[in-house]
Amino acid sequence: MTTSSNFPDWHGTTILAVRKGGKTVIAGDGQVSMGQTVVKGNARKVRTLAGGKVVAGFAGATADAFTLIERLEAKLEQYPDQLARACVDLAKDWRTDRYLRRLEAMLLVADKESIFTVTGVGDVLEPETGVAAIGSGGNYALAAALALADTDLSAEDVARKAMAIAAKICVYTNGELTVESL
Repeated sequence: MTTSSNFPDWHGTTILAVRKGGKTVIAGDGQVSMGQTVVKGNARKVRTLAGGKVVAGFAGATADAFTLIERLEAKLEQYPDQLARACVDLAKDWRTDRYLRRLEAMLLVADKESIFTVTGVGDVLEPETGVAAIGSGGNYALAAALALADTDLSAEDVARKAMAIAAKICVYTNGELTVESL
């Protein structure tokens, strides 16, 4: 019998979304670690969807995240230009479907107007501040971005600086970024 304790202790994702000045940016670092060892430094954890109208970043098991992103893309086709509805519908399926319920990942999804954190326990959370983060270094990046959001920096500059700060603090975060903006 295989249990989760038989699998390596994988870590390593920081995903940050910033909406400021009419721009929305999602940045993700590239580090994947197994225990205390970095096994990959340039993983791409941020993708554009819906013909470039939506950006999604993921934390958690990669295959699980890709399954969820594929499902989100189908929801976006079903509900064009309705990101909130697509995210809520995905969260409902994720929570109630026997197969999806076992997926271990989180999504940070954004369009030009909204940012949502989508989880497997049915949460679809929209931040009050225009800044959201997930993953191992998410809280570090979130705190840095909140501090930088009130400056004259652009959304992309806030995201890049906040991710650089997170990379200096969190051992599961590096400075090899993928940045997508809308």
